[in-house]
Amino acid sequence: MSENIINRAVEILRQNDLGDYTVPTHGLYPFQWNWDSCLTALGQSQFDEGRAWREIETLFAHQWDDGMVPHIIFHKEDDGYFPGPEIWATGRPVPTSGITQPPVAGFSVARLAARAKNKALAEEKARLLLPKIQAWHEWFYRCRDPEGTGLVAIIHPWESGRDNSIDWDEAFKRVPTEGVLPFVRRDTQHANPDHRPTQAQYERYVWLVQRFRSLGWDNDKLHDASPFQLVDPGFNGILLRSCNDLADLAEQLGENAIAAASRARVESGVAALEQLWDEGLGQYRCFDRVAGAAVDSASVAGLLAAFAPIPQPRKAAIARRISELANRTRYLVPSHDPADPRFDGLRYWRGPIWLIVNFMIADGLRQGGLSDLAEQIDQSSLDLIGKAGFAEYYDPMTAEPCGGATFTWTAAMVIEILVGLGMEQK
Repeated sequence: MSENIINRAVEILRQNDLGDYTVPTHGLYPFQWNWDSCLTALGQSQFDEGRAWREIETLFAHQWDDGMVPHIIFHKEDDGYFPGPEIWATGRPVPTSGITQPPVAGFSVARLAARAKNKALAEEKARLLLPKIQAWHEWFYRCRDPEGTGLVAIIHPWESGRDNSIDWDEAFKRVPTEGVLPFVRRDTQHANPDHRPTQAQYERYVWLVQRFRSLGWDNDKLHDASPFQLVDPGFNGILLRSCNDLADLAEQLGENAIAAASRARVESGVAALEQLWDEGLGQYRCFDRVAGAAVDSASVAGLLAAFAPIPQPRKAAIARRISELANRTRYLVPSHDPADPRFDGLRYWRGPIWLIVNFMIADGLRQGGLSDLAEQIDQSSLDLIGKAGFAEYYDPMTAEPCGGATFTWTAAMVIEILVGLGMEQK
C-alpha cells in the first residue's frame, strides 16, 4: 500500500512538472510559487536529485536585486489566475509578484545537500545557492525589521502563506477597500467558493497590492507604508530554522562569514520570540505592530514555531497544546482551534489541515526529542491521503478534501513522510 501511495505521489509531481518549475496544481495555480517549490524539491529529490536542484535554481533565478525572492513567478501567460502580472506591474523581465513568502529555502537546500547521493552535484548547487539565500535573509532583516527587533513582519496576508487566517481579522479592518479597481476572481471558478477567502478579504488583498504598486515596489518604503504589519511566529520560525540550517551548511562549505551572520540572527530571533509566548495557551501568538498588541487568536502559526530551534521546554509545551487539539478533532493538525467560534473546518486557513504544516511541525518536534507526537502527526497525514487523496487541504473533522486536487506539495510531503519511515519508491 505504501509503495502504491509513493508511486501515485511521484506521478502527481511529474504531472505538474513543467520542466524547470512545478505548478501547485493545474488550473487553480498555473505559475511557480515560492515556498511550494522549495518544499516540492524535497519530494523530487527522492527520485531525481538533479530535478530537485533545478526547481530551486529556477526560483532564485528571479530573485530581485535587493535580495527579495517573490512569491509568484509568472513564467508564461495564463488568464486563469487573478491577480496576474498586469495587476502586480513589478517591471521585471520575467513578471513576478512584488511580495514574498515563508523563507523555507534555507532549510530545503540544507536538507537536499545533507542527504544527497550525488555529493559533487550537491556541493556545486549548494555553493551557488548559499549566497543567494543569505541575501534573501539579509533582505528580511533590513526591510521587514527596520527597528532591529530580531523578528520580521509580513505586510500582506499572502506573504504568510496563510491568506485568510483568523490571525488577520482585526488588522484587516484597517485595510480599506475604497479605490479598489473592479476585478474578477478566478480561484472560485476552480474551487468551491465556500472553501476560499471571502470577497471582502479579496478586496483588501487587492487594495494592498495597489498601495505597494503606487510606491514603485520600493522595499525600503513598503513596511512602514502598510497598514498591515504582523509578526507571525510561524513565519519567523521558518526563517529562523532556515538561518540555522544555512549556518550549518555554510560551515561545511567553509563560508564562515555567512555561518556567523546566520548564527547571530538565530540567537537574537529565538530570544525575541519569547515576547510572543502565551503561557496560558502554551503556544506563541502573532503580534500586530501597528496596534502594538498581541493578536487574540490561537492559530497554527504559534505551533509551527516548533520548526525553529526554540528551547526544548517550549517545544514540549507546544506538544501538549497539540495533544489538547487532538481531543477536539479527528485529524491533526488543524490550522485553528476548533473550540474557537471563528473556526471553519472547510475554509482555507481558518481550520483545515495542510500537510506541509504537519510536516514542518513534526520535523520540529523530532528535533526536540518528541518523536511520539511527530509520528502521530505523520500517521494523521497518511490517514488523510488514504481517505481523501492528494488534496490541497482537508477538513480536520471529516477529512473532506478541499481546494485543488492532485496537489504538488501534498504529494511531496507524502513522499517525505513515507521515505522517512523507510518506505522506498520502487
